Amino acid sequence: MNFFSIACSAFAVAVLAGSANVAASETSGGKSMIIGGVTSQPIGHYEFCRRNLVECSIRLSSSPAPELSAQGWAVIEEVNRSVNKRIAPRTDKQIFGQEEVWAYPTTEGDCEDYALLKRRELARRGFSLSDLLITVVRKPDGEGHAVLTVRTAKGDFVLDNLQADVRAWNETSYVYVKRQSSSDTGRWVSIESGKDVPVGSVR
Repeated sequence: MNFFSIACSAFAVAVLAGSANVAASETSGGKSMIIGGVTSQPIGHYEFCRRNLVECSIRLSSSPAPELSAQGWAVIEEVNRSVNKRIAPRTDKQIFGQEEVWAYPTTEGDCEDYALLKRRELARRGFSLSDLLITVVRKPDGEGHAVLTVRTAKGDFVLDNLQADVRAWNETSYVYVKRQSSSDTGRWVSIESGKDVPVGSVR
């Protein structure tokens, strides 16, 4: 089985005061990603699933991305700001003494840990797991990174520990590589609009 690893930045931007600009993003053409076929899991997610079998064995019915109310958008903004503020950025090496440990953070974490926590908190607030997808991207400098994608009828939006605001995926500077399947929490699919490149450790 072929796996890829993710290297995350060891810092996060400060969470800005005031409202994030989801409202602006809603009207700015946040089209959906073009999804390809099944692809390999990041190694960190594979190990996470070995420790969390039930969480990674959920089959989800296929359904259109939902229309979100103003309240729904407010919840997304709130969760993104809250997690970014509560969790201090630290690499897996600093926390666990090894690379690629995906885990729910309590006080500190790496990029995928932020994404895991945001996903769990939004699910607890009523969002479907089929619309909350951990996503692997490449930053402009080539470094691997993980974010949470939220599927909506207005397009796909990204919650990122490096950004205070929630943005349409196509308004970011990232190359999108792969993300969780919307029908199976343990499966990953490629993103056709991204370059088919491995996400390696680039620190």
